[in-house]
Amino acid sequence: MPDTSTAVVGPDRHAVSRWLEQYTTVGLVGLVVGTGLCLAALVTNPVPDPSFPWLTLPPSLRLPIEQPRIEHWPISYTVGIWLWVGCFPSLFLAGYRRWGSRVRRGAELWLVGLPALSMLSLTTYCRFFWPKLEPATWNAPSYTLVCWLYCSSYDPLWSNAAYAVALLGLGAAALAIRRHGLAPIAIVGFGTLSLPLGLPALYEGYRRLQGS
Repeated sequence: MPDTSTAVVGPDRHAVSRWLEQYTTVGLVGLVVGTGLCLAALVTNPVPDPSFPWLTLPPSLRLPIEQPRIEHWPISYTVGIWLWVGCFPSLFLAGYRRWGSRVRRGAELWLVGLPALSMLSLTTYCRFFWPKLEPATWNAPSYTLVCWLYCSSYDPLWSNAAYAVALLGLGAAALAIRRHGLAPIAIVGFGTLSLPLGLPALYEGYRRLQGS
């Protein structure tokens, strides 16, 4: 993954590779489109997401059609949520591109620390606060593969594994800040185990290994 972009995006003046620049741009658009698709379900279905039955519009504001569902969710809602899953890492890459050079240890913060903190927060929400639907389904949107294993089964084993991966990410960020020699390996490990959310970390770890 050579650095071919000319944009300066971090305090170390490394640039994100061209394909990641393109992913970031497309991903931000995907987040907007995904939000629109989720909102579209509000005007077609009485209850787009059964986990949140209060999220509804009165019949007078809905269209006289109703979308079919993929498992628990209307088609546009499902596509919108999965767009968010696939495009969410672009937020961290965009933040690094925009503000990475303005803070000390910008790469460690935007590409490793914040994704790990997000995974920790999402795992906690899904484990303890998300109103779970029955039955569990393969179509449960999840930001990492290991989180999907939990959300599609409700088996606490996978939630515990997600916590372990998130803590690995926070540890990798701490190692990187301290410039520890194991930091690149830890970052790559976290990035791989937390895909797709870990894409920024995977890139940063690979970049560090290439430079070592």
